[in-house]
Amino acid sequence: MLPDLYTIAVAVPAVLFAAISKAGFGSGAAFASSAILALVIPPGQALGIMLPILMLIDVASLKPYWKKWHGPSALALVLGAVPGVALGAALYTVVDDDIFRVLIGAMCLAFVAWQGARAGGLIGSGGIRYSPAVGAGFGSVAGFTSFVSHAGGPPAAVFLLGQGLAKTTYQATTVIVFWAINLMKVVPYAFLGIFTAETLLLDAVMIPVALVGTWLGVRAHHWMPERAFFVLTYALLTITGLRLIWIAL
Repeated sequence: MLPDLYTIAVAVPAVLFAAISKAGFGSGAAFASSAILALVIPPGQALGIMLPILMLIDVASLKPYWKKWHGPSALALVLGAVPGVALGAALYTVVDDDIFRVLIGAMCLAFVAWQGARAGGLIGSGGIRYSPAVGAGFGSVAGFTSFVSHAGGPPAAVFLLGQGLAKTTYQATTVIVFWAINLMKVVPYAFLGIFTAETLLLDAVMIPVALVGTWLGVRAHHWMPERAFFVLTYALLTITGLRLIWIAL
């Protein structure tokens, strides 16, 4: 059965936004795509739709950033993500859709609040020294939030930005880290029934959108001011987060 036009109309901007965000500005705000979809379909279906798309974006983004990442930080985050993904899989089996709507909505608002605090100087963007243990701790949080809402970007960003990485090094590290974390999620998602024929069909329809968005994101990384992109992101995340919590409650 083909996806309805309403779902496609919502999915196109969501996927385009995710691709531009992941390929050009780190993975911090890419989870807005799942939040947008969760406004019109059950959160589990939104997760199932977005994971193959996010994986496609990961693969398409690898070449431009190949070996430009910070290897020790990437390894620490990926290893730490393993128990986080396992915890997310366990939680998924015992909670309902409204709990996930609240979780996703709260993560949207928390991300905006964190970025606002950084911009206002209330919290610093530096001061986190690299260590495998610290990286693994942030990786565990990233693995969990990535599993339940594709929102692993914010905790990873806190760790990576705290080290003062250069813009392209930071971007390349997020690409390789979430390529690995998204691969970890495939088998649990399949066993939990998150993938369906309908979600995979919509994924097939969205492939050109994802590739165009990735191409735009890689180029925007070099010429588009981050501030302009993230002002739009924060507004979108705030509205979406509030709406998801309202629906759930």
